[in-house]
Amino acid sequence: MTLWGLISWASLIVLGLLVFFFFLYCAYIHYIHLKYDHIPGPPRDSFLLGHTPTMLKAVKENLVHEQFLQWSQTYGPVVCIYALHRIIILVTSPNAVKEVLMSPKFTKDLIYKKAFNLFGVRFLGNGLVTDCDYDHWHKQRRVMDPAFSRTYLMGLLGTFNEKAEELMEKLTEKADGKTEFSMHEIMNKVTLDVIAKIAFGMDLNSLHDDQTPFPQAISMVMKGVGESRNPFIEYTPGKREFVRAVRDSTRLLRQAGKDCIEKRQKAMQDGEEIPMDILSQILKGSSLEKTCDMESLLDNFVTFFIAGQETTATQLSFAVMELARHPEILERVQEEVDEVIGSKRDIEYEDLSKLNYLSQVLKETLRLYPSVPGTSRYLDKEMAIEGISIPSNTSLVFNFYVFGRMEQFFKDPLTFDPERFGPESKRPYFTYFPFSLGPRSCIGQAFSQMEAKVVISKLLQRFTFELVEGQSFDIVDVGTLRPKDGVICRLRPQGNK
Repeated sequence: MTLWGLISWASLIVLGLLVFFFFLYCAYIHYIHLKYDHIPGPPRDSFLLGHTPTMLKAVKENLVHEQFLQWSQTYGPVVCIYALHRIIILVTSPNAVKEVLMSPKFTKDLIYKKAFNLFGVRFLGNGLVTDCDYDHWHKQRRVMDPAFSRTYLMGLLGTFNEKAEELMEKLTEKADGKTEFSMHEIMNKVTLDVIAKIAFGMDLNSLHDDQTPFPQAISMVMKGVGESRNPFIEYTPGKREFVRAVRDSTRLLRQAGKDCIEKRQKAMQDGEEIPMDILSQILKGSSLEKTCDMESLLDNFVTFFIAGQETTATQLSFAVMELARHPEILERVQEEVDEVIGSKRDIEYEDLSKLNYLSQVLKETLRLYPSVPGTSRYLDKEMAIEGISIPSNTSLVFNFYVFGRMEQFFKDPLTFDPERFGPESKRPYFTYFPFSLGPRSCIGQAFSQMEAKVVISKLLQRFTFELVEGQSFDIVDVGTLRPKDGVICRLRPQGNK
């Protein structure tokens, strides 16, 4: 047989094997369909791709969570979504929220492992958010809990006030009623300065130093998180430079963390006086627990660095956007701030508890615009949700965005109404949980809301603001939900309306 003959036979064998494995894969998908076809859901776009084309179109045109909302409204509290051989169950049942999220026996779904690496570079690793092993996660959480206790957080108000005052100084430069700027961009900078100082003792000064690389690095990695949902992004023409920039930004954050941790460890070993910040608490706890390996510490450095900055910045930006759109709500919260804070420069812990209507505004902001759009849990045993049998080895998705915009849970859900959270209001249990619920709820919830109250209070104390005409109020999903146009504003000093 000639060489070309051998090549032809080899090609036929390879082709035959490819065809065989393709039909084997199709048979596997058919088997999966048989297991889940009794669960309500929209018709699949195709046998092989499932609902993937519809979801990709929703991502491109607007927001995939709007598609999830439409499906939940149409098909009920349990919706089956197919993507090739992967199945997710979208759940909008308060009873299931109580049963699943409140229980430690349901672990986080392996989808969180996608954030372990970002384009091949270790990103969040096994940090507190992404760790799917409950026992390992619980050990980490126990180590970090003291750094987020009420008593400890009360001692942080000095830094909250200091950084918020720096923001006010920066805003004063823009408060001429003409200068247009992105509220989201500047909120990103102040929350970055806060988390860097409070958590790690780092003075980034990103509000005044446009050359610091951290805001750009965080923005780049968040864009990378959003783009990484496309499994072919690394091979897409024109995306090579973007992928390289994301990798470089991820390395920069982890290297900064390594430098910061090693410096603090040396100071502790030398017996130097160290700040009682979150990093010191974590290092001390980790040493006691004998879990002080550098990669794990870096995982949590990056986790807190990003989560502590990104989520609060988006909440503050959306809150400003809605207050500017609703003058009557703005006037009422302004009156409360004037009454409670007055002209004080330093806001005290007792003041925060008196800002009841501002708390309602911030809660309503998170109902419509949850910083993190949802969470998921892994179902390792068959269970029934709302009378529907869900097979084992299934991902259950609880979408905060969807819950917050459903008519059966919130009347006129698209209306921004802080009275939903007033002292006399009633709402269904287990339908509002922007920081998740149960043992895996967000450890930084109290931290985030204290910071948000201080910043908003000072903003209302000093300035009036308005939105620039012509911008949209669309949302973009980059792993967190952001205002697409950045909330472009003009400011005036308070009293110069």
